[in-house]
Amino acid sequence: MAAGAAEPTFDSSAGPLKVDTVARGLVHPWALAFLPDGRMLVTERPGRIRIVTRDGVLSPPLGGVPKVFASGQGGLLDVILDRDFGKNQTIYFSFAEPFDGGGRTAVARATLNAGGTPSLADVKVIYRQHGPASRGNHFGGRIVHSNTGYLFVSNGEHFTDRDMAQTLDNDLGKIVRIAPDGTVPTDNPFNGRPGARPEIWSYGHRNPQGLAMNPADGTLWEQEHGAMGGDEINVIAPGKNYGWPVVSYGVNYDGSKVGTGNTQAPGITDPLWHWTPSIAPSGMTFYTGDLFPGWKGNLFNGALKFQLLSRLEIKDGRVVKEERLLQGLSERIRDVRQGPDGALYLLTDNDAGRILRVSPAK
Repeated sequence: MAAGAAEPTFDSSAGPLKVDTVARGLVHPWALAFLPDGRMLVTERPGRIRIVTRDGVLSPPLGGVPKVFASGQGGLLDVILDRDFGKNQTIYFSFAEPFDGGGRTAVARATLNAGGTPSLADVKVIYRQHGPASRGNHFGGRIVHSNTGYLFVSNGEHFTDRDMAQTLDNDLGKIVRIAPDGTVPTDNPFNGRPGARPEIWSYGHRNPQGLAMNPADGTLWEQEHGAMGGDEINVIAPGKNYGWPVVSYGVNYDGSKVGTGNTQAPGITDPLWHWTPSIAPSGMTFYTGDLFPGWKGNLFNGALKFQLLSRLEIKDGRVVKEERLLQGLSERIRDVRQGPDGALYLLTDNDAGRILRVSPAK
């Protein structure tokens, strides 16, 4: 279908939903950020950033993007705007940086020139994951602003190095907190501990591909892939251990137990929610708009394997209900964002990826 063409409607608790194709022609798009004028900044995993107009026109790839390790799950990943973007035109993006024959998660900041022929200037890598390289799996890579102006960055454990998620001398399987210039805040929980990386905020994660701040209470929420089952939603607190690979609600791909074979253990923070079987979640956002008033405060998650949008109803900091939306869309949903118009915007992770707009069917 051409840009603007509508899909069939989908039932939901908020009434029928329509799904419009805003743009197509993207190759494995990974993340989307809205510019102040309504255009969209979109990353493509092979190593491109484009600006997409509201009517679906794609810019040429932006100049200035560093080389990425585009293999397996690696490549160009998340992108967000600086909180003072209107003044400084600064963006942050994560990517699998080539390293030691593989790749490692890195974050760069840059100045966006969004007019004329769009490009990046003053590109500087402000964070590099510490630890062995990945050969193509579990990079994590989500970025979110904290309420105090810092950046949280999720890091996967590279699949083959999963035990390192439990040790503090590396960044594998960790969420880290850094300042916008890449320096480490002095009040990070492990800053000053001998043998521990000072940037670490939490540990014991597998492959975190969702991060969002809950606007209701300022807490950091995280979403990560399990193995065969055990995808998790966690509320992240400083210094806490989230269990991988000691405990899990899932099992290994060969059916064997993970770690102890238990779902809980002393000293490990339980997930708030888990999906078993695995939906392969990626991208998450809290809804605050007016287009779906009954869904305010709800948490939306994309799903790759199950090809749907999961709506989690939150009450008193707990998940009380799940609604599975857009079943039958038959596309991997990599990212979900709320647009300035209150609609939900999705990225489909395919060779012929699209930007989709979800709104009430009138």
